[in-house]
Amino acid sequence: MKKICVFCGSSMGFNPVYREKAVELGRVLAENGCELLYGGGSVGLMKVIADVMLERGCKVTGTITQHLMDMHVGHSEIDEMIVVDSMAERKKYLEDEADGFIAMPGGIGTMDEFFEVYVLSQLRVFDKPVALFNVNGYYDGIIEFIAHIAKEGFMRKEHAENLIVSDDPKDMLEKMKQFQPADVTKWVVEIKEQVRG
Repeated sequence: MKKICVFCGSSMGFNPVYREKAVELGRVLAENGCELLYGGGSVGLMKVIADVMLERGCKVTGTITQHLMDMHVGHSEIDEMIVVDSMAERKKYLEDEADGFIAMPGGIGTMDEFFEVYVLSQLRVFDKPVALFNVNGYYDGIIEFIAHIAKEGFMRKEHAENLIVSDDPKDMLEKMKQFQPADVTKWVVEIKEQVRG
């Protein structure tokens, strides 16, 4: 578990705990010899975690669109910046390069990135862990909704349970290291049978 992609807000949020936990996550990743892959920003929680890992000598790679670079929000001090044309390219690079994914508190962009990698993990497009860093109960509503999706039969229980959720960075990283993907073969057979039935 070397390259960790962290999705997080370009804002700080109103509660200081979000910044504090971004610092804590950066420290834990650094202590475990991880590299950071992220959206390349010099603002919000994105900058916080990047700076923490840079201070500890970890490699930090950002991926950002030209549009955002033109808005002068790219982090000028990271080790490598990949500039792409679209958000889709940005996500594709992160999905291909990372060994695992953590969604910190963030906005709609973070939600988009999180749900995309969660789907790719569910479908076994890749076998990489996906985690929600549930700081201050930020993701409680989404966790509850995912359980509701499974309860209503639109997701298998094992896929819902395969999402890693924690408010403790050490615990979360350990769970990511132990991650085992859920089998999709039985799921595909069962949904085909539902159609025939």
